[in-house]
Amino acid sequence: MTPETPTGTRGLAALVVAVGVTCALHVGKLPVAIPVLRDDLGLSLVQAGFLLSLVQLAGMTLGLMVGLMADRLGPRRVMLGGLMLLAAGSALGALAPSVPVLLATRVVEGMGFLCAVLPAPGLLRQRVQQGAALSRALGWWGAYMPLGTALALLLGVPLLQVVGWRWAWVLLAGLSLMAAAGLAKWAAPDAALAATAASPASSLGARLRRTLQSGGPWLVALAFFLYSGQWLAVVGFLPTIYHQAGYTGTTVAVLSALAAGINMAGNIGAGWWLSRGAQPGGVLALAYIAMGVGSWVAFGAVGHPAAQYLAVLVFSGVGGLIPGTLFGLAVKLAPDNDTVSTTVGWMQQFSALGQFMGPPAVAWVATLTGGWQWTWTVTGVSSLLGLMLAGRLQAAWRTHP
Repeated sequence: MTPETPTGTRGLAALVVAVGVTCALHVGKLPVAIPVLRDDLGLSLVQAGFLLSLVQLAGMTLGLMVGLMADRLGPRRVMLGGLMLLAAGSALGALAPSVPVLLATRVVEGMGFLCAVLPAPGLLRQRVQQGAALSRALGWWGAYMPLGTALALLLGVPLLQVVGWRWAWVLLAGLSLMAAAGLAKWAAPDAALAATAASPASSLGARLRRTLQSGGPWLVALAFFLYSGQWLAVVGFLPTIYHQAGYTGTTVAVLSALAAGINMAGNIGAGWWLSRGAQPGGVLALAYIAMGVGSWVAFGAVGHPAAQYLAVLVFSGVGGLIPGTLFGLAVKLAPDNDTVSTTVGWMQQFSALGQFMGPPAVAWVATLTGGWQWTWTVTGVSSLLGLMLAGRLQAAWRTHP
């Protein structure tokens, strides 16, 4: 396979997205497994919350450093190491005799997940020709998380019923090893880095300064922060909201999985749209408006449940244009080719921070007001600020060489 041929370009993009989906399954396996873990290990609700958030802890604290490492060592090499670490964490988790041990293995998984997915946009930029092909590839890449989450929500419960949570952990560890084998076989090795490794411009400190002194990385990071916090807050609380509304477990699973999975349509659509000359600022503005209006109709307006659920689908589906666009902008607005993964790492840290802060903020408003009817104010403010950033990003995109 060679990136120069159309088949090679499409095949590489498909391979990288498949790797991302296998990683996302490790994130999505926890929500459906919590009831089983509570019965088997005596997991408390507080411990369940930590299990869910530990993956984001790695992104919040180490995203920038992993990005620097990927730019220095090569994205393929770091992704392979991350997949091996992810497999090791899942396999060790399958053997966990207690909750504290399972928490420790989740930390290992979180670090592996970060190393496996963060360098992917940099790898695509290195190996996929610039222009429309790269925009489409990055759009597809943005869909890895909602696709993996939706698959975990749909398939997790029956898998756990058949094999149990420990064997599910083992199977996912094996899947990560298969992903590593595929990446090693079909993705060309990183370009020789020895010649530039000793140069002053390639040092970690120099890369860090160039990234953080440039406006583009800050803009894409803040835009992702405003997106990820509100998306996870709405989609993450859907099962709770629908359970409170009296829906059955199967209905809740299907409705929640569809709301998460439709997000990938926006990601893919962003790549397609941008490859045909769309202005990224306009795409972002449309998405932030859809998220703001969608959350208001879903939670703030009084209407038919079907209309409210349709608003949730608009919120998630059209909102998916944002990550698909921001991955492309991060590649474009990085100070240079040597800081692409560092820029994505900075964006990843803000994305994880948004996912860490968004759900508690929405939950606080719901608790304060005695219901979900005012939670749209949190997402509405995020969308308004995102709309303002869309204009700044459009200006930066136009002026960037």
